[in-house]
Amino acid sequence: MQTVNKDKALVVFSGGQDSTTCLFWAKKHFKEVWALTFVYGQKHVIEVEYAERIARKAQVHWEKMDVSFISHLSHNSLTDSTIVMDQEKPAGSVPNTFVPGRNLFFLSIAAVYAREHGINHMVTGVSQTDFSGYPDCRDAFIKSLNVTLNLAMEEQFVIHTPLMWIDKMETWALSDQLGVLDLVRNETVTCYNGIPGDGCGHCPSCKLRREGLEHYLAAKAAGTINEDLDLKVSVK
Repeated sequence: MQTVNKDKALVVFSGGQDSTTCLFWAKKHFKEVWALTFVYGQKHVIEVEYAERIARKAQVHWEKMDVSFISHLSHNSLTDSTIVMDQEKPAGSVPNTFVPGRNLFFLSIAAVYAREHGINHMVTGVSQTDFSGYPDCRDAFIKSLNVTLNLAMEEQFVIHTPLMWIDKMETWALSDQLGVLDLVRNETVTCYNGIPGDGCGHCPSCKLRREGLEHYLAAKAAGTINEDLDLKVSVK
């Protein structure tokens, strides 16, 4: 019978708002946390530098991995500087910020890495409630890939998605409940243009982040925040 290590978790860690929230969520729920950051040809590669800083502050094992082949497989505005970034989601399509295969590659590579380090639990910050509708952020994809990875390596991986069913306002609330709201607000890189903190303010990622924060701060001031939010996203 295979032994499942329940004490260790690997976080797919970009250094942005979502993955940083997930990193500290993992620290709350697992005794030992590792973080793996990918360099995939992204224009906002400064996020890797910030990911390392945050990992050091969080005192977790951190490593970066070059998977820049991803940027050569398709044309999208996150890896190709000649493409003007979509500011809104096109009708009937995903925005050109979608990097085809990114989460498929990230999680598959992370699973191999996890296997080599005796880790069965993986954490990723994907969310089906995000505005973009990226197909590789959907719950059905994650569950399907989880099964595939287990079959491919005869392992018992569990992919955790703490943010899957919460919106950006609730993500800010969760980071606050985890005690890292200021860190997430000031020391992460969510901006597609690579500007830390509140970012450029006009790219799709920045707008989503800002709107979520404004709604959260307003709800907090009004006293309407769910104080047991972590129960909604806790380890099953």
